[in-house]
Amino acid sequence: MADTVKKYKKTLVACYLGFITQAIAANFAPLLFLKFHNDYGIPLGKIALISAVFFITQLIVDVLCAQFADRIGYRKCVVASEVFAAAGLVGLAFLPELLPDPFTGIMISVIVYAVGSGLIEVLCSPIVEACPFEHKEAAMSLLHSFYCWGSVGVILISTVFFAVFGTDSWKWLACAWALIPIYNAFNFAVCPIEHPTEDGSGMKTSGLLRIPLFWIAVVLMICAGASELSMAQWASAFAESALGLSKSAGDLAGPCMLAVTMGISRAVYGKYGGRLDLMKFMLGSGCLCLICYITASVFDNPVMGLIGCIMCGFSVGIMWPGAISICSEHIPAGGTAMFALLAMSGDLGGAMGPSLVGAVTQSANDDMHTGMLAGCVFPLVLIISLLILKGVRRKNKQNQL
Repeated sequence: MADTVKKYKKTLVACYLGFITQAIAANFAPLLFLKFHNDYGIPLGKIALISAVFFITQLIVDVLCAQFADRIGYRKCVVASEVFAAAGLVGLAFLPELLPDPFTGIMISVIVYAVGSGLIEVLCSPIVEACPFEHKEAAMSLLHSFYCWGSVGVILISTVFFAVFGTDSWKWLACAWALIPIYNAFNFAVCPIEHPTEDGSGMKTSGLLRIPLFWIAVVLMICAGASELSMAQWASAFAESALGLSKSAGDLAGPCMLAVTMGISRAVYGKYGGRLDLMKFMLGSGCLCLICYITASVFDNPVMGLIGCIMCGFSVGIMWPGAISICSEHIPAGGTAMFALLAMSGDLGGAMGPSLVGAVTQSANDDMHTGMLAGCVFPLVLIISLLILKGVRRKNKQNQL
Protein backbone atom coordinates (compact mmCIF):
# COMPACT_ATOMS: atom_id res chain seq x y z
CA MET A 1 0.00 0.00 0.00
CA ALA A 2 2.90 2.32 0.79
CA ASP A 3 4.30 1.79 -2.72
CA THR A 4 0.88 2.61 -4.18
CA VAL A 5 0.63 5.85 -2.22
CA LYS A 6 4.15 6.81 -3.32
CA LYS A 7 3.37 6.00 -6.97
CA TYR A 8 0.28 8.20 -7.04
CA LYS A 9 1.70 11.03 -4.93
CA LYS A 10 2.55 12.96 -8.10
CA THR A 11 -1.05 12.56 -9.23
CA LEU A 12 -2.34 13.97 -5.94
CA VAL A 13 0.08 16.92 -6.06
CA ALA A 14 -0.96 17.69 -9.64
CA CYS A 15 -4.65 17.63 -8.66
CA TYR A 16 -3.97 19.81 -5.61
CA LEU A 17 -2.23 22.37 -7.82
CA GLY A 18 -5.11 22.03 -10.27
CA PHE A 19 -7.57 23.21 -7.64
CA ILE A 20 -5.20 26.03 -6.69
CA THR A 21 -5.19 27.01 -10.38
CA GLN A 22 -8.98 27.05 -10.32
CA ALA A 23 -8.90 29.30 -7.24
CA ILE A 24 -6.58 31.72 -9.06
CA ALA A 25 -8.90 31.80 -12.07
CA ALA A 26 -11.97 32.43 -9.93
CA ASN A 27 -10.56 34.99 -7.49
CA PHE A 28 -7.84 37.07 -9.18
CA ALA A 29 -9.86 39.16 -11.66
CA PRO A 30 -12.51 40.23 -9.09
CA LEU A 31 -9.72 41.90 -7.09
CA LEU A 32 -9.11 44.15 -10.12
CA PHE A 33 -12.69 45.18 -10.92
CA LEU A 34 -12.23 48.74 -9.67
CA LYS A 35 -8.86 48.96 -11.44
CA PHE A 36 -10.49 47.95 -14.74
CA HIS A 37 -13.21 50.53 -14.16
CA ASN A 38 -10.77 53.37 -13.46
CA ASP A 39 -8.03 52.57 -16.00
CA TYR A 40 -10.13 51.47 -18.97
CA GLY A 41 -13.31 53.45 -18.29
CA ILE A 42 -15.43 50.28 -18.29
CA PRO A 43 -18.86 50.86 -16.68
CA LEU A 44 -19.50 48.88 -13.51
CA GLY A 45 -22.51 47.27 -15.16
CA LYS A 46 -20.23 45.70 -17.77
CA ILE A 47 -17.65 44.83 -15.11
CA ALA A 48 -20.33 42.71 -13.42
CA LEU A 49 -20.52 40.58 -16.57
CA ILE A 50 -16.99 39.27 -15.98
CA SER A 51 -18.03 36.94 -13.14
CA ALA A 52 -21.23 35.96 -14.93
CA VAL A 53 -19.37 34.98 -18.11
CA PHE A 54 -16.78 33.07 -16.06
CA PHE A 55 -19.40 30.85 -14.40
CA ILE A 56 -21.49 30.46 -17.57
CA THR A 57 -18.39 29.29 -19.44
CA GLN A 58 -17.67 26.79 -16.67
CA LEU A 59 -21.24 25.49 -16.90
CA ILE A 60 -20.91 24.99 -20.67
CA VAL A 61 -17.57 23.20 -20.23
CA ASP A 62 -19.12 20.97 -17.54
CA VAL A 63 -21.79 19.84 -20.01
CA LEU A 64 -19.44 19.40 -22.97
CA CYS A 65 -16.83 17.58 -20.90
CA ALA A 66 -19.30 14.75 -20.28
CA GLN A 67 -19.36 14.19 -24.05
CA PHE A 68 -15.73 14.53 -25.16
CA ALA A 69 -13.43 13.81 -22.18
CA ASP A 70 -13.66 10.02 -22.50
CA ARG A 71 -13.02 10.16 -26.25
CA ILE A 72 -10.02 12.49 -26.06
CA GLY A 73 -8.58 11.01 -22.87
CA TYR A 74 -8.16 12.37 -19.36
CA ARG A 75 -4.47 13.19 -19.71
CA LYS A 76 -4.84 15.33 -22.84
CA CYS A 77 -7.86 17.14 -21.37
CA VAL A 78 -6.31 17.88 -17.99
CA VAL A 79 -3.03 19.07 -19.52
CA ALA A 80 -5.11 21.31 -21.80
CA SER A 81 -6.92 22.66 -18.73
CA GLU A 82 -3.66 24.03 -17.33
CA VAL A 83 -2.62 25.44 -20.71
CA PHE A 84 -5.95 27.26 -21.07
CA ALA A 85 -5.68 28.64 -17.51
CA ALA A 86 -2.15 29.92 -18.08
CA ALA A 87 -3.02 31.41 -21.48
CA GLY A 88 -6.03 33.22 -20.04
CA LEU A 89 -4.04 34.75 -17.17
CA VAL A 90 -1.26 35.91 -19.50
CA GLY A 91 -3.89 37.21 -21.92
CA LEU A 92 -5.46 39.21 -19.11
CA ALA A 93 -2.17 41.09 -18.74
CA PHE A 94 -1.75 41.93 -22.44
CA LEU A 95 -4.97 41.70 -24.48
CA PRO A 96 -6.71 44.76 -22.95
CA GLU A 97 -3.84 46.90 -24.22
CA LEU A 98 -3.44 45.15 -27.58
CA LEU A 99 -7.10 45.18 -28.67
CA PRO A 100 -9.04 48.36 -29.58
CA ASP A 101 -11.61 47.62 -26.86
CA PRO A 102 -10.01 46.72 -23.48
CA PHE A 103 -13.23 45.07 -22.27
CA THR A 104 -13.13 42.66 -25.23
CA GLY A 105 -9.58 41.70 -24.29
CA ILE A 106 -10.61 41.08 -20.70
CA MET A 107 -13.59 38.95 -21.71
CA ILE A 108 -11.58 36.83 -24.14
CA SER A 109 -9.03 36.16 -21.40
CA VAL A 110 -11.75 35.32 -18.86
CA ILE A 111 -13.40 32.85 -21.26
CA VAL A 112 -10.06 31.17 -22.01
CA TYR A 113 -9.09 30.62 -18.37
CA ALA A 114 -12.70 29.71 -17.47
CA VAL A 115 -12.42 26.84 -19.98
CA GLY A 116 -9.35 25.65 -18.10
CA SER A 117 -11.07 26.09 -14.74
CA GLY A 118 -14.11 24.13 -15.91
CA LEU A 119 -11.98 21.23 -17.14
CA ILE A 120 -10.11 21.15 -13.83
CA GLU A 121 -13.38 21.13 -11.91
CA VAL A 122 -14.70 18.13 -13.83
CA LEU A 123 -11.53 16.04 -14.21
CA CYS A 124 -9.56 16.30 -10.96
CA SER A 125 -12.26 14.65 -8.83
CA PRO A 126 -12.55 11.47 -10.96
CA ILE A 127 -8.76 11.30 -11.31
CA VAL A 128 -8.39 11.22 -7.51
CA GLU A 129 -11.39 8.89 -7.18
CA ALA A 130 -9.65 6.44 -9.54
CA CYS A 131 -6.45 6.40 -7.46
CA PRO A 132 -6.23 3.16 -5.42
CA PHE A 133 -6.38 4.76 -1.97
CA GLU A 134 -8.27 3.75 1.15
CA HIS A 135 -10.80 6.24 2.57
CA LYS A 136 -11.52 7.94 -0.74
CA GLU A 137 -14.07 10.27 0.90
CA ALA A 138 -11.24 11.72 3.00
CA ALA A 139 -8.99 12.04 -0.06
CA MET A 140 -11.76 13.85 -1.94
CA SER A 141 -12.35 16.26 0.94
CA LEU A 142 -8.63 17.03 1.24
CA LEU A 143 -8.46 17.61 -2.53
CA HIS A 144 -11.25 20.18 -2.42
CA SER A 145 -9.64 21.92 0.56
CA PHE A 146 -6.90 23.11 -1.79
CA TYR A 147 -9.39 25.31 -3.60
CA CYS A 148 -9.99 27.05 -0.27
CA TRP A 149 -6.28 27.44 0.49
CA GLY A 150 -5.76 28.67 -3.05
CA SER A 151 -8.47 31.29 -2.60
CA VAL A 152 -6.93 32.46 0.66
CA GLY A 153 -3.49 32.58 -0.95
CA VAL A 154 -4.70 34.59 -3.95
CA ILE A 155 -6.41 37.16 -1.73
CA LEU A 156 -3.55 37.48 0.78
CA ILE A 157 -0.62 37.43 -1.65
CA SER A 158 -2.34 39.78 -4.10
CA THR A 159 -3.25 42.19 -1.30
CA VAL A 160 0.37 42.23 -0.03
CA PHE A 161 1.73 42.57 -3.59
CA PHE A 162 -0.53 45.55 -4.31
CA ALA A 163 0.41 47.16 -0.99
CA VAL A 164 4.15 46.83 -1.77
CA PHE A 165 4.30 47.40 -5.52
CA GLY A 166 1.02 49.22 -6.18
CA THR A 167 -2.00 48.10 -8.18
CA ASP A 168 -0.39 49.44 -11.38
CA SER A 169 1.87 46.36 -11.27
CA TRP A 170 -1.07 43.92 -11.52
CA LYS A 171 0.01 42.67 -14.96
CA TRP A 172 3.25 41.31 -13.52
CA LEU A 173 1.26 39.49 -10.87
CA ALA A 174 -1.09 38.01 -13.49
CA CYS A 175 1.92 36.56 -15.30
CA ALA A 176 3.37 35.29 -12.03
CA TRP A 177 0.13 33.46 -11.20
CA ALA A 178 0.26 31.89 -14.68
CA LEU A 179 3.50 30.10 -13.73
CA ILE A 180 1.53 27.69 -11.50
CA PRO A 181 -0.63 26.16 -14.28
CA ILE A 182 2.38 26.18 -16.64
CA TYR A 183 4.35 24.11 -14.11
CA ASN A 184 1.37 21.87 -13.40
CA ALA A 185 0.84 21.08 -17.08
CA PHE A 186 4.15 19.20 -16.93
CA ASN A 187 3.01 17.43 -13.74
CA PHE A 188 -0.13 16.12 -15.41
CA ALA A 189 1.87 15.11 -18.50
CA VAL A 190 3.98 12.60 -16.55
CA CYS A 191 2.00 11.52 -13.47
CA PRO A 192 0.03 8.21 -13.47
CA ILE A 193 -3.63 8.79 -14.37
CA GLU A 194 -6.28 6.09 -14.07
CA HIS A 195 -9.87 6.12 -15.30
CA PRO A 196 -12.68 5.76 -12.72
CA THR A 197 -14.32 2.98 -14.77
CA GLU A 198 -12.56 -0.20 -15.85
CA ASP A 199 -13.37 -0.02 -19.55
CA GLY A 200 -12.50 3.66 -19.81
CA SER A 201 -16.06 4.81 -20.35
CA GLY A 202 -18.82 5.21 -17.81
CA MET A 203 -22.58 5.55 -17.94
CA LYS A 204 -24.29 7.84 -20.41
CA THR A 205 -26.24 10.89 -19.25
CA SER A 206 -29.56 9.24 -20.11
CA GLY A 207 -28.71 6.29 -17.87
CA LEU A 208 -27.74 8.50 -14.96
CA LEU A 209 -30.96 10.49 -15.18
CA ARG A 210 -32.95 7.28 -14.62
CA ILE A 211 -31.33 6.69 -11.22
CA PRO A 212 -33.26 8.33 -8.31
CA LEU A 213 -30.14 8.50 -6.13
CA PHE A 214 -28.37 10.55 -8.79
CA TRP A 215 -31.16 13.14 -8.65
CA ILE A 216 -30.73 13.36 -4.89
CA ALA A 217 -27.00 13.95 -5.44
CA VAL A 218 -27.84 16.69 -7.98
CA VAL A 219 -30.05 18.43 -5.39
CA LEU A 220 -27.24 18.10 -2.82
CA MET A 221 -24.77 19.71 -5.23
CA ILE A 222 -27.13 22.57 -6.09
CA CYS A 223 -27.70 23.25 -2.40
CA ALA A 224 -23.97 22.96 -1.64
CA GLY A 225 -23.05 25.50 -4.32
CA ALA A 226 -25.89 27.84 -3.33
CA SER A 227 -25.14 27.64 0.41
CA GLU A 228 -21.46 28.38 -0.18
CA LEU A 229 -21.72 31.18 -2.75
CA SER A 230 -24.73 32.95 -1.24
CA MET A 231 -22.82 33.57 1.96
CA ALA A 232 -19.51 34.27 0.20
CA GLN A 233 -21.14 37.03 -1.88
CA TRP A 234 -22.27 38.88 1.25
CA ALA A 235 -19.39 38.12 3.61
CA SER A 236 -17.45 41.27 2.71
CA ALA A 237 -20.46 43.52 3.27
CA PHE A 238 -21.09 41.93 6.67
CA ALA A 239 -17.44 42.37 7.62
CA GLU A 240 -17.51 46.06 6.73
CA SER A 241 -20.78 46.54 8.59
CA ALA A 242 -19.67 44.60 11.65
CA LEU A 243 -16.23 46.06 12.18
CA GLY A 244 -16.28 49.30 10.19
CA LEU A 245 -13.34 48.06 8.11
CA SER A 246 -12.21 49.30 4.72
CA LYS A 247 -13.12 47.32 1.61
CA SER A 248 -9.71 45.59 1.50
CA ALA A 249 -9.77 44.74 5.19
CA GLY A 250 -13.40 43.66 4.84
CA ASP A 251 -12.44 41.23 2.08
CA LEU A 252 -9.79 39.73 4.34
CA ALA A 253 -12.09 39.46 7.36
CA GLY A 254 -15.09 38.21 5.36
CA PRO A 255 -14.48 36.07 2.23
CA CYS A 256 -10.93 35.24 3.23
CA MET A 257 -11.91 33.94 6.69
CA LEU A 258 -14.85 32.08 5.17
CA ALA A 259 -12.42 30.33 2.83
CA VAL A 260 -10.10 29.55 5.77
CA THR A 261 -12.85 27.88 7.81
CA MET A 262 -14.04 26.01 4.71
CA GLY A 263 -10.52 24.73 4.14
CA ILE A 264 -10.21 23.70 7.80
CA SER A 265 -13.44 21.69 7.52
CA ARG A 266 -12.23 19.84 4.43
CA ALA A 267 -8.75 19.28 5.87
CA VAL A 268 -10.21 17.89 9.12
CA TYR A 269 -12.33 15.40 7.24
CA GLY A 270 -9.39 14.68 4.94
CA LYS A 271 -7.29 13.70 7.97
CA TYR A 272 -9.89 11.95 10.12
CA GLY A 273 -12.42 10.91 7.50
CA GLY A 274 -11.61 7.23 7.96
CA ARG A 275 -12.99 7.42 11.51
CA LEU A 276 -16.04 9.56 10.73
CA ASP A 277 -19.42 8.74 9.20
CA LEU A 278 -19.76 10.94 6.09
CA MET A 279 -23.56 11.04 6.21
CA LYS A 280 -23.62 12.11 9.87
CA PHE A 281 -20.87 14.68 9.24
CA MET A 282 -22.85 16.17 6.35
CA LEU A 283 -26.09 16.22 8.35
CA GLY A 284 -24.32 18.00 11.21
CA SER A 285 -22.76 20.44 8.74
CA GLY A 286 -26.15 21.12 7.14
CA CYS A 287 -27.68 21.91 10.54
CA LEU A 288 -24.73 24.19 11.40
CA CYS A 289 -25.11 25.94 8.03
CA LEU A 290 -28.79 26.58 8.70
CA ILE A 291 -27.91 28.02 12.13
CA CYS A 292 -25.26 30.26 10.53
CA TYR A 293 -27.75 31.67 8.02
CA ILE A 294 -30.31 32.29 10.76
CA THR A 295 -27.62 33.94 12.92
CA ALA A 296 -26.55 36.23 10.08
CA SER A 297 -30.13 37.17 9.18
CA VAL A 298 -31.97 37.42 12.51
CA PHE A 299 -29.49 38.98 14.94
CA ASP A 300 -29.12 42.76 14.76
CA ASN A 301 -25.69 42.53 16.37
CA PRO A 302 -23.28 42.90 13.39
CA VAL A 303 -20.56 40.91 15.15
CA MET A 304 -22.95 37.95 15.39
CA GLY A 305 -23.61 38.36 11.67
CA LEU A 306 -19.88 38.21 10.95
CA ILE A 307 -19.50 35.09 13.12
CA GLY A 308 -22.36 33.50 11.20
CA CYS A 309 -20.62 34.29 7.90
CA ILE A 310 -17.25 32.92 8.98
CA MET A 311 -18.62 29.73 10.56
CA CYS A 312 -20.72 29.13 7.48
CA GLY A 313 -17.46 28.37 5.68
CA PHE A 314 -16.81 25.47 8.08
CA SER A 315 -20.37 24.18 7.65
CA VAL A 316 -20.36 24.13 3.83
CA GLY A 317 -16.84 22.71 3.52
CA ILE A 318 -17.82 19.04 3.34
CA MET A 319 -20.99 19.50 1.25
CA TRP A 320 -19.50 19.62 -2.27
CA PRO A 321 -16.85 16.86 -1.94
CA GLY A 322 -19.21 14.84 0.28
CA ALA A 323 -21.98 14.80 -2.33
CA ILE A 324 -19.46 13.66 -4.96
CA SER A 325 -18.18 10.88 -2.69
CA ILE A 326 -21.69 9.63 -1.89
CA CYS A 327 -22.60 9.51 -5.57
CA SER A 328 -19.30 7.80 -6.49
CA GLU A 329 -19.85 5.14 -3.82
CA HIS A 330 -23.36 4.24 -4.94
CA ILE A 331 -22.89 4.72 -8.71
CA PRO A 332 -19.32 3.42 -9.31
CA ALA A 333 -19.95 3.15 -13.07
CA GLY A 334 -21.02 6.80 -13.31
CA GLY A 335 -17.84 7.83 -15.09
CA THR A 336 -17.06 11.24 -16.54
CA ALA A 337 -20.69 12.12 -17.24
CA MET A 338 -21.57 11.77 -13.56
CA PHE A 339 -18.72 14.00 -12.38
CA ALA A 340 -19.46 16.56 -15.10
CA LEU A 341 -23.17 16.77 -14.27
CA LEU A 342 -22.43 17.02 -10.55
CA ALA A 343 -19.97 19.87 -11.20
CA MET A 344 -22.57 21.56 -13.40
CA SER A 345 -25.15 21.23 -10.60
CA GLY A 346 -22.77 22.81 -8.10
CA ASP A 347 -22.09 25.71 -10.47
CA LEU A 348 -25.83 26.09 -11.08
CA GLY A 349 -26.38 26.37 -7.35
CA GLY A 350 -23.55 28.90 -7.15
CA ALA A 351 -25.41 31.03 -9.69
CA MET A 352 -28.91 30.52 -8.21
CA GLY A 353 -28.08 31.16 -4.56
CA PRO A 354 -26.62 34.68 -4.73
CA SER A 355 -29.29 35.64 -7.30
CA LEU A 356 -32.11 34.62 -4.95
CA VAL A 357 -30.55 36.41 -1.98
CA GLY A 358 -29.98 39.53 -4.09
CA ALA A 359 -33.51 39.52 -5.52
CA VAL A 360 -35.14 39.12 -2.10
CA THR A 361 -32.86 41.80 -0.65
CA GLN A 362 -33.90 44.23 -3.38
CA SER A 363 -37.61 43.45 -2.99
CA ALA A 364 -37.25 44.03 0.77
CA ASN A 365 -35.97 47.59 0.26
CA ASP A 366 -32.31 46.54 0.34
CA ASP A 367 -32.68 44.71 3.66
CA MET A 368 -29.77 42.26 3.61
CA HIS A 369 -31.10 40.40 6.64
CA THR A 370 -34.26 39.45 4.75
CA GLY A 371 -32.25 38.34 1.75
CA MET A 372 -29.98 36.20 3.93
CA LEU A 373 -33.04 34.67 5.62
CA ALA A 374 -34.22 33.56 2.17
CA GLY A 375 -30.87 31.80 1.78
CA CYS A 376 -31.90 29.44 4.59
CA VAL A 377 -33.87 27.45 2.02
CA PHE A 378 -30.68 25.90 0.61
CA PRO A 379 -29.25 24.27 3.78
CA LEU A 380 -32.80 23.29 4.74
CA VAL A 381 -33.37 21.45 1.44
CA LEU A 382 -29.92 19.88 1.79
CA ILE A 383 -30.82 18.49 5.24
CA ILE A 384 -34.12 17.08 3.92
CA SER A 385 -32.33 15.50 0.93
CA LEU A 386 -29.75 13.87 3.21
CA LEU A 387 -32.51 12.43 5.40
CA ILE A 388 -34.24 11.03 2.30
CA LEU A 389 -30.93 9.56 1.11
CA LYS A 390 -30.34 8.05 4.54
CA GLY A 391 -33.75 6.39 4.35
CA VAL A 392 -33.04 5.04 0.87
CA ARG A 393 -29.72 3.58 2.03
CA ARG A 394 -31.35 1.93 5.04
CA LYS A 395 -34.06 0.43 2.81
CA ASN A 396 -31.48 -0.90 0.36
CA LYS A 397 -29.52 -2.57 3.17
CA GLN A 398 -32.68 -4.21 4.49
CA ASN A 399 -33.49 -5.53 1.01
CA GLN A 400 -29.98 -6.95 0.69
CA LEU A 401 -30.38 -8.77 4.00
